[in-house]
Amino acid sequence: MTIPPISLEAADSPSNPVAFDHELSALPKQRALLWTMFVANLGMATLWGAIGSIFLAVQLQTLNPDNKVGSLSLAIGLGAIGAMVASPIAGTLSDRTRTRIGGRAPWMIGGLGVAVAATVYMGFATSTIELIIAFVVVQVGTSFVASPLIAHIPDRVPSGRRGVFSSINGLGTLIGSVVGQAVGAAFSGSIPLGYIAVAVTFGVAIGVFLIVNAGQSNVGVPREPFAVTDLLRTFWVNPIKYPDFFWAFTGRLLIITGYYLVGSFGLYILQDYIGLGAGAVSVVPIVGVCVLVGIISSTIIAGPLSDRIGRRKIFIFIASAVLAVSILIPFVWPSVAGMLTFAFLSGFGFGAYQAVDYALVTQVLPSKENAGRDLGIINITATLPQTFGVAVAGLIVVLFGGYAALFPIAAAITIVGAVAIIPIRSVR
Repeated sequence: MTIPPISLEAADSPSNPVAFDHELSALPKQRALLWTMFVANLGMATLWGAIGSIFLAVQLQTLNPDNKVGSLSLAIGLGAIGAMVASPIAGTLSDRTRTRIGGRAPWMIGGLGVAVAATVYMGFATSTIELIIAFVVVQVGTSFVASPLIAHIPDRVPSGRRGVFSSINGLGTLIGSVVGQAVGAAFSGSIPLGYIAVAVTFGVAIGVFLIVNAGQSNVGVPREPFAVTDLLRTFWVNPIKYPDFFWAFTGRLLIITGYYLVGSFGLYILQDYIGLGAGAVSVVPIVGVCVLVGIISSTIIAGPLSDRIGRRKIFIFIASAVLAVSILIPFVWPSVAGMLTFAFLSGFGFGAYQAVDYALVTQVLPSKENAGRDLGIINITATLPQTFGVAVAGLIVVLFGGYAALFPIAAAITIVGAVAIIPIRSVR
């Protein structure tokens, strides 16, 4: 049984006793939704933590050692373009789909099958082109899981509880990234087996979510007329008509771009900038543990506290400032100790940011009926930085002859992203 959709306007109004009773009756199911979303995000982030941090970089270094930075930039860029296109389309289709198991589940099931198959295939790729194509397919498949998954929050959770959901889901994502790094390091000498391990983990995690939150029929639910041309409009939300959504999108895009400028080249930074060479792979999980400690220190507090005081923006300002400072640490202290300090503080800042970010985003969506589409557009802010962010990072490395310039540029972009949310009026 799934949680029936709650009218957010009614559920947020204490003067409506019917909505209040409905909200109370939904609490056990909301708890199930909360923890299975945590598991789903954990599994998905484990997959990407292993692939993005270790597997892909090691494979490209083996297949194309003379141009590993360029190959990684190309792979991540093309993969992100695939995800950027797929995310809003997946959200739009799940908004409009009517089946006996609901609108979200069919697309999640299809995306899961595609992503798992392509992930396993990546482990056996024998050329750079083959590997990159499979990587793009994984990005598209996981987008058809992620967009309908996150759309369950505006579907079923009142705005007063979204900070908790944002916090727990952010925690799942960030912990999964660290677990993925550890898995990646553990299987760095047996990459095909590693790909199978993370594919199975991802499949089980999403399977648990789908089973526990088995969809109810929505066959009779009205929907707007749909045409193929609607898919083209999927990528556009009028910034003049919906300025708060525009500023939330812009701020998120810049903050995540700042984070990715450094994070996407983590292994190569340890190898070449810090000077660890082949020993860098074994340090990646240690860096991940420091990130995890920082994440836990902030995430479990920021989301619930944001709900309690009814404010989102102040948490994003503070988190962005911490993140910017952390990014500058390896620039002034290029050592293993500097990287570990950076890891802890960046985890603390990004954890607090993730804990509040989706709560803010779900409160500025242009349309509740098209929440999947709008969240798909928001998900572009997580994929687009991987396209131009990583491409720009690779260009910076080439132009400046090293990684040092990445840090001040990334810190500046992060601060600009925080400033971009100031004009948002509908959320404090």
